[in-house]
Amino acid sequence: MCPCALKHFCYQIIGLSVTGVPGSMEVTWTTFNKTESLVEYGLVGGRLFEMTSKGYSTLFVDSGHEKRHMYIHRVILTGLKPAATYLYHCGSDEGWSDVFSFTALNDSTCFSPKFALYGDLGNENPQSLARLQKETQLGMYDVILHIGKFHTEPYDNARIGDEFMRQIQSIAAYVPYMTCPGNHEAAYNFSNYRNRFSMPGQTESLWYSWNLGSAHIISLSTEVYFYLEFGKELLFKQYEWLKKDLEEANLPENRAVRPWIITMGHRPMYCSDDDLDDCTRFDSYVRLGRNDTKPPAPGLEDLFYRYGVDLELWAHEHTYERLWPVYGDKVYNGSSEQPYVNPKAPVHIITGSAGCREKTDTFNPNPKEWSAFRSTDYGYTRMQVVNTTHLYLEQVSDDQYGKVIDSIWVVKEKHGFSAWF
Repeated sequence: MCPCALKHFCYQIIGLSVTGVPGSMEVTWTTFNKTESLVEYGLVGGRLFEMTSKGYSTLFVDSGHEKRHMYIHRVILTGLKPAATYLYHCGSDEGWSDVFSFTALNDSTCFSPKFALYGDLGNENPQSLARLQKETQLGMYDVILHIGKFHTEPYDNARIGDEFMRQIQSIAAYVPYMTCPGNHEAAYNFSNYRNRFSMPGQTESLWYSWNLGSAHIISLSTEVYFYLEFGKELLFKQYEWLKKDLEEANLPENRAVRPWIITMGHRPMYCSDDDLDDCTRFDSYVRLGRNDTKPPAPGLEDLFYRYGVDLELWAHEHTYERLWPVYGDKVYNGSSEQPYVNPKAPVHIITGSAGCREKTDTFNPNPKEWSAFRSTDYGYTRMQVVNTTHLYLEQVSDDQYGKVIDSIWVVKEKHGFSAWF
């Protein structure tokens, strides 16, 4: 995200995101002056910038004392050819960004997408960033899942958020960068997060779902359980949305083609860190809900279990932890020899050690029986949804120069609530 020389218009590429509509991609960027919102693009090997799409900009005024003004530009590219690579730049005649490239997502349900996923990557001590940048530009990933905490909190009147966006450009400008909110985004009612990112749906990126390959992926806000000052109605609104979305995903005709249901949310239901966070408590708000609201607010564990969620991705804890299949604080392995083959409960992965200023956390020396593998190394997770029955996960240690320190295959011959029995 380097500044453009023309008229001092500074272009900050926030990056790409899926729209939920096959054959399309959304490009989002920021300027500090009001300009047109244009993306010029073309197929690699074809005529450069032979196509143009026009979008719109919205004025975002940061709530810090300077009331800094930013214009957030959004342009949707349509009619993209699956798996084709495009070159593009964005801006207007008053100044253009650098030239970037992306590969349009394959919209086939037989596609086997590859993901990098992590949370808690900040602008200070972003240790895993260089490796992620290189691997993204080598074409190792189709999508990035950033599971909360971006350091877009409005320190220094949102300039820290600007700097973070510049840092992730070398990832987010090349592949869809899909997000969910974390606790560090809470200032001014998550205003920086809600304005800077463009996720599918009409919920200001707080919760949404989308499909890729044989997976239905749901992003949610765990923060609705903790920031009731912004309105407890958000908690109930999200829960009802989740229930409706899961019901639709479980319709026989939908689950047949996209049997994997994967969720991502910032704060885990379970963890074995020693920091007294919500996930260390048996009565976790995220897991069991809150009884101090009227009416009591339901938690997520029973909902996800009832609708057969296969995999739950979390962050917030600055560690990596893989759990045995778990429900109700008890382990439900597929078998003692093959715990992740036809598991009898959802699989949980906590991946919050990408690198941030708070460093890594420490673990409770006496974890519960559901804790299968733990690491305090800086790193991130890779995932591939291989087909309708097989999903692969591995953990990369940046401390150990990219070594894979943990891996599992999740194998499910049957999906949905009935798969638990």
